Amino acid sequence: MLVISIQSQVVHGHVGNSAAVHAMQAEGVNVAAVPTTLLSNHPRYPTVRGRVLEAELVADLLKGIEERDLVDEAAVIVTGYLGSPGNALVVADFVERALLRNRELVYLCDPVIGDDGRIYVADGILDVVRQRLLPAAHLITPNQFELELLSGITIADAEALRAATAVIAGQGRIDVVATGCALGDTPNGQVETILCADGQLSRFATLRLPIRPYGTGDLLTGLIAAHLAKGTSTETAVRLAVETIFAVLIRTQGADATEMRLVPLPVSET
Repeated sequence: MLVISIQSQVVHGHVGNSAAVHAMQAEGVNVAAVPTTLLSNHPRYPTVRGRVLEAELVADLLKGIEERDLVDEAAVIVTGYLGSPGNALVVADFVERALLRNRELVYLCDPVIGDDGRIYVADGILDVVRQRLLPAAHLITPNQFELELLSGITIADAEALRAATAVIAGQGRIDVVATGCALGDTPNGQVETILCADGQLSRFATLRLPIRPYGTGDLLTGLIAAHLAKGTSTETAVRLAVETIFAVLIRTQGADATEMRLVPLPVSET
């Protein structure tokens, strides 16, 4: 069982691969982790060191993955924060080659674009996500803002979420896991993760805690990927991932911590 995970990496904290890799390994899945950035910490801190990696370097690392035949071995490819339009293009090229080489691969795209009504990625990345990555994906994990941005639909209720999924899927089949959802019928004090698969919704609600550590979406995507790599159904994979993240958030809140408390990772039972 192998997941190829292409996203950011930080020295301090848990975002991108620095959240997802440990989680996948704790679930018993091997990971080939490719960084798109190497930063000291999440950019929302007062200072940040490091940089977005050059597209040529990212492309070279991905070529190395192909040379080691890891595409043939992998069950899932994950993409997340890409850092630059150049990186987005070389990652899109790699994903397309990989899906042609291994027809059994599942491509899980986390379209990291923004949150809270704000786009925080470089100009040009959104276009690559829309035109190259989404059409190739089997499953995507946007937050509610990203899903609204990508579909052009305001998601106030379940029917709007179905409609947004249909817009993104077009003539193909893309399942959507919408995170951080607060719909019109979401109970007060709760937040939902909603799977829309073939027009059917599976809704997973948890208490809305008074903390917002960085990287919860990256952790969710990594956990879903790990469960899919082990052959779990998508609905079960999402449920288990939500349970694990809620346990992490409870522990993080109890520690009065800014960053998620991942170690040891609470592993859900199937």
